[in-house]
Amino acid sequence: MESWFVRFIGRLVIRLGGWTIEAGLPEGVKKAVLVSGPHTSNWDFIWSRFAMYSLGVGVKFTIKKEFMRFPFGPILRAMGAIPIDRSRPGAGQVGGQSSTDTIVDIFNEREYLYLIVTPEGTRDYAPNWKTGFYYVAQGANVPIFPAYLNYKNRTTGIGPRFEPTGDLDADIEALKDFYRDKQGRHPEKGIY
Repeated sequence: MESWFVRFIGRLVIRLGGWTIEAGLPEGVKKAVLVSGPHTSNWDFIWSRFAMYSLGVGVKFTIKKEFMRFPFGPILRAMGAIPIDRSRPGAGQVGGQSSTDTIVDIFNEREYLYLIVTPEGTRDYAPNWKTGFYYVAQGANVPIFPAYLNYKNRTTGIGPRFEPTGDLDADIEALKDFYRDKQGRHPEKGIY
């Protein structure tokens, strides 16, 4: 949970930016994967971050550990960055631990964790989503919530709870359906 001051600053920035927050996380949710979309601009990170501050949701995001060096490391850590070492021997190989397994372990170690991800993995048009977030949610037994920025009407928020069923293709399509009426900053890059 974010402090009252961080929430105040988040609300102020969102209001001054002309955004309206439509919905937050339901009460009692301690852990979740938040899928953020459509992701078409570097501004998405900024507006999403302030929206989450405003809602009091202390989201975390993963980042390559190489980005955590001084002077950016302390700033990124304060913003919620969790460094992931993708270069260690065995990562993603038989007998090694994948990044997905590492993140599941992080979920299992914490009482509260809201991990935000952009499933497109890029700001360009990407009809095929990265699926690591789905396997993390399944492995950690946590729900998925679709977070959104709709530049069309400058609304933001968190959509309804989604439980992975095990049918990856159908579940990804169901999540994409949620975003079909949401417009990114660059609409031509965010059509699902």
